[in-house]
Amino acid sequence: MGELNVEKLFGNPNKGLYLNQLLADIKALELMLENDMFEKDISRVGIEQEFCLVNEEWEPAQNADKLLEELDRKYFTSELALYNLEINMEPVELKDECFSELHDKLNGLLDQAKAVAEKYDTKLVLTGILPTIRSKHLKMEYMTPVKRYQVLNEAITEIRKNDIELHIKGVDELNLKHDSILYEGCNTSFQAHLQIDPNDFAETYNWAQAIAGPVLSICTNSPLLIGRELWEETRIALFAQSVDTRASTFILNERESRVGFGNEWAQGSVVDFFKDSIIRFRSLLTTDFDTDSITELEQGTIPKLKALNVHNGTVYKWNRLCYGTTDGKPHIRLENRYLPSGPTTIDEIANMMFWVGLMKGKPKEFDNIHTKMDFKDIKSNFFNAARYGMAAQFYWDNKLISSHDLILDHLLPMAYRGLYSMNVAPKDAENYLRVIKHRVESINGSRWMVEGFRKLRNDFKVSDSLKILTATIYERQQKGYPIDAWELPRGDEFIVPKENRKIGERMNLKMITAQENDSLELVLSMMKWKNIHHVPILNNHMDLVGLLTWTDVVKYLDRPEDHGETIENIMQRDLIIVDPATPLEEAKSIMEKNKINCLPIVRDEKLIGIVTSKDL
Repeated sequence: MGELNVEKLFGNPNKGLYLNQLLADIKALELMLENDMFEKDISRVGIEQEFCLVNEEWEPAQNADKLLEELDRKYFTSELALYNLEINMEPVELKDECFSELHDKLNGLLDQAKAVAEKYDTKLVLTGILPTIRSKHLKMEYMTPVKRYQVLNEAITEIRKNDIELHIKGVDELNLKHDSILYEGCNTSFQAHLQIDPNDFAETYNWAQAIAGPVLSICTNSPLLIGRELWEETRIALFAQSVDTRASTFILNERESRVGFGNEWAQGSVVDFFKDSIIRFRSLLTTDFDTDSITELEQGTIPKLKALNVHNGTVYKWNRLCYGTTDGKPHIRLENRYLPSGPTTIDEIANMMFWVGLMKGKPKEFDNIHTKMDFKDIKSNFFNAARYGMAAQFYWDNKLISSHDLILDHLLPMAYRGLYSMNVAPKDAENYLRVIKHRVESINGSRWMVEGFRKLRNDFKVSDSLKILTATIYERQQKGYPIDAWELPRGDEFIVPKENRKIGERMNLKMITAQENDSLELVLSMMKWKNIHHVPILNNHMDLVGLLTWTDVVKYLDRPEDHGETIENIMQRDLIIVDPATPLEEAKSIMEKNKINCLPIVRDEKLIGIVTSKDL
């Protein structure tokens, strides 16, 4: 999660001190590499587990800070949103039954969190994006009151100078503006760490890039956001846009998103990689420093490279390089950031094992992979996987191959060999990699969620479908079976209570609207074609300015000479409107009292839905 005690760098009088520390960290890193000080005769793996907190209605809870007060800070830490928490686990050596040991420890820590959450009528859900997140959960009151998050939000919004634009197009389309980085809080991931030999950095990192697309394709678990079907792994697009410091026209030297895959094969050393990060991305934060890294080295102390880590903590490569120390020795590790949380811990450990096995099982024919595959194909593979999941096709070894065939015929055998080369217990390898095989042959998390959501939509409104879907995810997770064994929702996993309903949960999102300068003939035709009796009218700024009802226009049916008239002269301007948080019963009373059959729902002068008497 990064350093908590931070200040904004922009306009900071101590900016010069920070930059000196950053340059000293780079120099210290060079010296440690030159003097062969890095630990490289051992390989360790570690994990970070992010998870969502939900209330009794299966919507995001707002109490992560309260739960954290009762949890062990050695393992549990906050996240950006008040409905997320994270577990940081100690790394273990890559050998024997390390994966099942990590699995048992993870389950134990999640059980601890569940016990505390129960005191607050809260439940834990493992999923890449919580289906029930709505726009109201992305306001500042849902941001965790930790200085790091507030400062980071200020720094990014100050550099952008504009609201953050979010545009993701999949089966549906989402196009929103937001004034904070809280959309990042929608994402929950399962981050896997692998310690690597810094002397083989470029070769190792490039291989991690090459396998990223195929690995992601079988692990996708985040197809829904605010009730829209988007990418199979929507987190990839969402995270990139939520913390983007670029305006729509690129500013200064930042030509790529801080969250990204990269634009070329890695070259040179670990130091070159970090130098490139400093060149490409401006530093956003600073912190307090007791001494500099060069002085620490001269005193025989391994430095923490504090300034470099602060900078690195705000550059979110999907394969991120990290520096750390273990037992007084420096190490370099690779952090896999693209794996989503859930659907179950066995699925997550299987995903991690598949990735680690491939990292360790690279065949010799893929040495110097930068000379054998085009980087643009590798990058295309990654985004194809994010968009299409198991339906993706990849350019691999200069051939086009399906995700299904590539994983079953090439990558799974490769992963087995890699794990066995590290003396991982065969029982462990077979147990978890079997999960990957069954998933390829049946269904993964994102596909299960899409099919479940579509099934529920046959009988329920969108908001109710999302709640039932989330309740189903929770119920299935408690049983511990991997996703390939899950049945689709029945529909009775959660009985939506009738009390305390909001009008926003009943509104129609798909509306037919007209512009105030449209002709009566056009709008009459639209109403007859679609058999609708209410048309909201918008101005050129897309603000709601009127409403046209069938009662208003029916008298013109037999007066074709008036059909060229614009509807602004006919529409109702004195409108009764409500916001989406209005209680359902109150909205009903408003409609009955005013004898109206259509109630527009408006937020910030923008029409977001309507409710008619028929809906109620």
